[in-house]
Amino acid sequence: MDIFKNEGGSYTDNLIGTLLAIFGNVLVSISLSIQKYSHVTLAGTKDPRTFYRTKTWWCGFVLTCLGEGANFVSYAFAPLALIAPLNAVSVLTSSILGLIFLREKSKPSVNAKRYGLSFLGCLLTIGGTYLFVTFGPNSHEKLNAENIVRHLVGWPVLLFVLLEIITFCLLLYFYKQRSANYVVVILLLVALLGSITVISVKAVSGMLVLTAEGTMQLDNPIFSVMCVCMVASVVFQARFLSQACRLHDSSLIASVNYILSTSFAIAAGAVFYFEFKNEDVLHICMFLLGTVFCFLGVFLITKNRKRPKTFEPYVTMDMTNGVPTIHDKGPINQPEFTGSFTYGALVNNDCVLPSTLPVANLEQPPVGFGPADASIYPELKKD
Repeated sequence: MDIFKNEGGSYTDNLIGTLLAIFGNVLVSISLSIQKYSHVTLAGTKDPRTFYRTKTWWCGFVLTCLGEGANFVSYAFAPLALIAPLNAVSVLTSSILGLIFLREKSKPSVNAKRYGLSFLGCLLTIGGTYLFVTFGPNSHEKLNAENIVRHLVGWPVLLFVLLEIITFCLLLYFYKQRSANYVVVILLLVALLGSITVISVKAVSGMLVLTAEGTMQLDNPIFSVMCVCMVASVVFQARFLSQACRLHDSSLIASVNYILSTSFAIAAGAVFYFEFKNEDVLHICMFLLGTVFCFLGVFLITKNRKRPKTFEPYVTMDMTNGVPTIHDKGPINQPEFTGSFTYGALVNNDCVLPSTLPVANLEQPPVGFGPADASIYPELKKD
């Protein structure tokens, strides 16, 4: 029995899944920009959780839920190889909204090269998206519990999972025991977990859609197994991503994570769901070319994103002369000096030697004085 639908039905499903994924990624980008705008407008408030009481932040949160829901349902209609690269739409939309909605602008004379490369990245992302959507796999399998179990016990999937487990254990050993905190090592761990995530998400989403259509799938044990795999992999992915964000630049993480996660997701779809089974060499090559264009476009967009500069200045005051001095690039903890004290966090981006602020000549009052000295300092007498 042929488990694949006919060409017309498969094309319709691919179109529905692609549109849902694009719509979901655009909604997620808009919601993140709205939430960022809420944080920016409330910057400096005493209560760090003030944004929870604003309509803007909750509007962004609702849009995030809708976008992620659309992405989740899209896996039930289109192949993994077609849905996973569409995350580039989110990066592209965020870049455009950052320039328009959030007013992230700089001097054109200084950042002409950056804007040029970002524009080239947008063009490559749009062209790559068109190529892999046009030449992507057009076969789609009905994801009922029986088909999922049959795939799960097949030797290609078992070999693929075994290689992933061995690779994951080796990377985890180097990361934990050898302190290999490289961005590639951490994001490879995320991508390996991500391949399990997309496999389980597609299975859960497909069974939920079949159940909504009238064919009950939720009472099968494989549904519970896939739900547990989905939740566990997502939790550990978030943990490794948070560790990567503490150690490395967010723009680098965005591009490298997109490239690695998309590559492993495409490989997982090809091995687990046989998504390239009925495709010819030309379509596969054009699909891979479009994916490479998206990789390069996302890399250029994130590489030229303006990065915040970390700066920890501090001010010292000499107790002898009473002269405040601004020190550049001070450590997080204020240093201790003999005969001086530190205070404040004044911003000074001069990467030079400490600069001395001009102050008035301060005369030190005598250490001790009695009633006879009250005429010399009338203000002290009033106090």
